Amino acid sequence: MQNTEEYIRERLFALQDLKYRDFSAKLIPNVPYDAVIGVRTPDLRKLAKELAGTEQGGEFIRILPHKYHEENCLHAFIIEQIKDYDQCLAEVDRFLPYINNWATCDSLSPKAFAKNKERLVAEIKRWLSDEKTYTIRFGIGMLMRYFLDEAFDPIYPEMAAGIRSEEYYVNMMLAWYFATALAKQYDIIIPYLEEKRLSVRVHNKTIRKAIESYRITKEQKDYLRTLTIK
Repeated sequence: MQNTEEYIRERLFALQDLKYRDFSAKLIPNVPYDAVIGVRTPDLRKLAKELAGTEQGGEFIRILPHKYHEENCLHAFIIEQIKDYDQCLAEVDRFLPYINNWATCDSLSPKAFAKNKERLVAEIKRWLSDEKTYTIRFGIGMLMRYFLDEAFDPIYPEMAAGIRSEEYYVNMMLAWYFATALAKQYDIIIPYLEEKRLSVRVHNKTIRKAIESYRITKEQKDYLRTLTIK
């Protein structure tokens, strides 16, 4: 009798697109090529919706670690469908240590978190203080997704600014966070650059990303260019 892992793997290979595998593998160079099947995100999300809430879906997300990149992405998309906050958080915490690339990390955006922002803050602080690259990146991503608009508080960029890392994928997410924050909370965020409160790498990458943004005015971009650290 076919077990759950075999069944899911068979479904994923049935959706395989070899040209897309070559494309996506280049975007996640730290993932072995033979661990990439080549399944497009809309197909993964469709399968996740089919499996979410089912016995098979529940069995699948208990299987860790996974062999294939797409299994990890499917796992993330199934977690997204969990409506109960506590259950969702428990599954996120169980899964985070196994995330091994930026694409899987950034695709994990649980719906239950949006309705529980006050409770989420404490978890973000915990993730930001973790040692694992993609757990930290995930925490920064949650700050960016949920706490730059109506739920914004100046304490949140302080949390992000306190992170110091040599990890490329942490620093790139920090730059993305501060560039997005400039677009949404410019007056509060610009002192972080004026006062050089970020690492040089994050500082300059933030400016570069902000200059590329259509949400930053020409005048702001001109000023940001003067703040580049050479």
